Amino acid sequence: MIPKQVFQFLQELTVNNNREWFLLNKRRHEEAKTLVENFIKEVISGIQAFDQTFIGINPKDCLFRINRDVRFSNDKSPYKTNIGGFMAKGGRKAMNAGYYLHIEPGKSFLAGGIYMPPADKLKLIRNEIYFNADNFKKIITAADFKKYFNEIWDDDKLKNPPKDFPKDFPDIDLLKYKNYTVIHSITDEEMQKADFYNYTLKVFKAMYPLNNYMNIAVS
Repeated sequence: MIPKQVFQFLQELTVNNNREWFLLNKRRHEEAKTLVENFIKEVISGIQAFDQTFIGINPKDCLFRINRDVRFSNDKSPYKTNIGGFMAKGGRKAMNAGYYLHIEPGKSFLAGGIYMPPADKLKLIRNEIYFNADNFKKIITAADFKKYFNEIWDDDKLKNPPKDFPKDFPDIDLLKYKNYTVIHSITDEEMQKADFYNYTLKVFKAMYPLNNYMNIAVS
């Protein structure tokens, strides 16, 4: 479970998103981060039961920093109002498919797949789908997958077929994604329940075939 105090801290940070307040509440941030890190550690251990690539992953390497990069943003708020962790081989900075935990009051979710892959890896994924589209479609239409995910999520999908692929390819729409990610929204109350750990593993296990497909493609 994600303790209530994590949400309380984030709620207050949303209202007081400034350096002065944050410094006064730095201890609370460290406590919230530690609680989430401990949960991620347990989840990594649970994922290892069905994803054999999850060996030697450090929970600290999965957590994102709370500081925002405001250099190119009109919003100069210095801190994120969420705590997120991306669990994948190599940690959050590795461009591999993995599992994501997002904690944000009223906007929490579980997600995964591969987000914003560099051009060379995106090309490898598209090639894999081009030559093995049936296997990919079996994954995203499987009952366990559909139980938690409606579709591949991408808010920047191509309107036209990608370069170097025939326009008449029957499954051309599957090649138009720039991100091969899936999202499962979840309430703050559900995250605070005692069985949230088990629920998280069920969602991530349903996601595993997609991640495995992606990681084989980019390896």
